[in-house]
Amino acid sequence: MTHLLPMADEPVPERADAARNREAILAAALRLVETRGVSCVTMDTVASEAGVGKGTLFRRFQSREGLMAAVLDRSEAEWQASVISGPPPLGPGAPPMERLLAFGHSRMRTNVTHGALIKAATGSSSARSRAAASFAVMHVRHLLGELGVRGDLVLLAIAVMAPLDIMVIEQQQADNISLERIEAGWDDLVRRVVRA
Repeated sequence: MTHLLPMADEPVPERADAARNREAILAAALRLVETRGVSCVTMDTVASEAGVGKGTLFRRFQSREGLMAAVLDRSEAEWQASVISGPPPLGPGAPPMERLLAFGHSRMRTNVTHGALIKAATGSSSARSRAAASFAVMHVRHLLGELGVRGDLVLLAIAVMAPLDIMVIEQQQADNISLERIEAGWDDLVRRVVRA
């Protein structure tokens, strides 16, 4: 029997034990993030909670930042699924303005909930930040187009999304501006962009 080597661009199949370890690690890391907070999650605590060796953790994720990125990716995938196929108004079926406003509120609250995780996962890697934002920019651009907005929709989508960034939100909250007021201001911005 001839064994073929995988093609260069073909992912190597994951062994069953490696897949189980990955799931155990991610579940343990998420539990720790939710119960103790991101700042208390170390590679040692995750390895202990998952029942794996620390070497397994480092081989799989390379660093704490890599592990936090994997936890964030899972959360982000769930959020994106709710935008793509969840119930309206965030998901399909609502008018585009309702969807856009629901999108902004959902993204803002998700960023607030996962603020520390976002910072721990993106760290010094702007590539991770850009990758996470690309889906959101594409979605906002699409909704702006459906609303008949003219102009450079990519740049307009980026501008509309800027206030949703966790750093911007945290700065406003540090100035005692409530999340409700931030949401109302964002709604006003969106309506002005659409009217223009």
